[in-house]
Amino acid sequence: LHQPMFYLLSNLSFSDLCFSSVTMPELLQNMQSQVPSIPYAGCLTQMYFFLFFADLESLLLVNMAYDRYVAICFPLHYTTIMSPKLCFSLVALSWVQTTFNALLHTLLMARLCFCADNVIAHFFCDMSALLKLSCSDTRVNELVIYLMGGLNLVIPFLLIITSYARILSSILKVPSSGGIRKAFSTCGSHLSVVSLFYGTVIVLYLCPSANNSTVKETVMSMMYTVVTPMLNPVIYRMRT
Repeated sequence: LHQPMFYLLSNLSFSDLCFSSVTMPELLQNMQSQVPSIPYAGCLTQMYFFLFFADLESLLLVNMAYDRYVAICFPLHYTTIMSPKLCFSLVALSWVQTTFNALLHTLLMARLCFCADNVIAHFFCDMSALLKLSCSDTRVNELVIYLMGGLNLVIPFLLIITSYARILSSILKVPSSGGIRKAFSTCGSHLSVVSLFYGTVIVLYLCPSANNSTVKETVMSMMYTVVTPMLNPVIYRMRT
């Protein structure tokens, strides 16, 4: 249990638990309430922790993909490369970066004005839904979303794809059919969850479309806020 993979899994477990807890209790409460509402300060707080744990999960998935890449492609050097110091540094860097990113978006959102009685067309305080309600200039917010989204979503996604491509390339050089099937099964499961998480987030925030209905955006949000954290225990923990 002191191996790097389990250290990363423990952080992913905590992130999944908190990620779902940010939105689900409020959603269940609103479903029971006749007049669902959330105060302004509570909305910003929810948005901060949502962004924090979403970005943390993204970076942890990158760390886990790198761990599997080293374990399969450089098995003899695994313990040397994935030292406890490196694992702690990777996780600590992930926490620091997500703290900065979430705080930046929250402070930029707090400076905006909301002039009328606002109804959030979502099941939580999502950035895109809040920006639509603002009567202030949101160009700075949108620019930061694209810049930080590229840093925290697109680049990690490309790194994960690259890691698994190198893993599959190494596995295919081994003449064992059983090993190849096992590798494809494991990597395929991991990539399916990774694609589900990154795909929906990138489409929602980095490739928004005016044709997207509120129902469509809500369903896509449910995919990465509920479905992905639910699948992670099965894919990453039980299979590992």
